[in-house]
Amino acid sequence: MTTWTALTTLAAEAPARALAAQMDELLDPAPTGIGCFEIEDGSGRWEVGGYFTEMPDEAGLALLAVMHGARPFAVSKLADRDWVAQVRRELHPIETGRFVVHGAHDAHRVGPNVHALAIEAAMAFGTGHHATTQGCLWLIDRLARAGWRPRRVADIGCGTGVLAMAAASVWRVPAMASDIDPVASATARANAAANGLSGFVRALTAPGFRHERLRREAAYDLVLANILAAPLKRLAPDIHRHLAPGGRAILSGLLTTQAPGVLAVYQSHGFRRVDRRRIGEWTSLLLEKA
Repeated sequence: MTTWTALTTLAAEAPARALAAQMDELLDPAPTGIGCFEIEDGSGRWEVGGYFTEMPDEAGLALLAVMHGARPFAVSKLADRDWVAQVRRELHPIETGRFVVHGAHDAHRVGPNVHALAIEAAMAFGTGHHATTQGCLWLIDRLARAGWRPRRVADIGCGTGVLAMAAASVWRVPAMASDIDPVASATARANAAANGLSGFVRALTAPGFRHERLRREAAYDLVLANILAAPLKRLAPDIHRHLAPGGRAILSGLLTTQAPGVLAVYQSHGFRRVDRRRIGEWTSLLLEKA
C-alpha cells in the first residue's frame, strides 16, 4: 500500500496538540494516523505528523500550518516496504548487565546464565536497542546486584514492555505495565506471554497512573518511566504519590542536557539521586523517595 506522510514542527506543546486534533477533524482525505511528540534534541520544539493512504490535501495542510503557527508541512510519498520485517533483519541482540534483549530469530545466539528477553520489532517503542532502554536495564541490574528487591513494580509508558519484563524476570515480582497507546499495551501483553511472564506482567492502557488497577496496586517499590523530559516532569507528583517510602524510580528518555532540569523537579518533590547511567548523549536516572 502506498503511503504519504505530512510533517511539520511547532515551538510548543499546546499548539502542536491543537494542530494534531484539527488534522483529524478538517482534512479530507483524513489521515489514517497522527503523531504528536516532543523532538528529542533539547530545543523544546514539537513535531506533528500525519499518515495517509491517499495523496493529502496540500492546500488544507498549508492553511492549518498558518492557523497554528507551524512550519509548512513537508509531504512525502513512501515506497512500499515491510518496515517491521526490515527492522527484524537489522536488529541484533543487545547485552546490558545480565540482560540480553533479542529477536526470536536470534534466540540461538543467547548464552547461558543471563536474563534473555525476546522482543519482536512491532508498532511500539522499546526493542532494547536505544540508549535510554539500555540505561534503564543497566540500573535495574545494578539494583539487583546490590541485593535490593522490590515487592511491586510499575512501568509507565511501557512500549513493548521490556522494562516491566526485565524487572519481573530478575525479581519474579508483579509488574504493572501501562501505556497510553493500546497497540503498545497489547504488544507488551504479547511479549510477556512469549517470555513466559504473563503471570507477573499485567499490561493496561492508560495515561500515566490513570487506571483504577494501577492505583489499587500501589504503593510501588519501583517505578520505571522511559518517556520524555516534559511528561516526566508532569509525572513527578504522581510517581511520588504512588511510590512507597524509600521506593526507587528509574527515569529515562532524557538527553544529558535535559537531566538536570528533570532531576531538579523530582528533588522538589522529595526525591534524591542515587545513581545515573550515561550512554552517548542520553542519561538515565535512579532516584529514591525520601
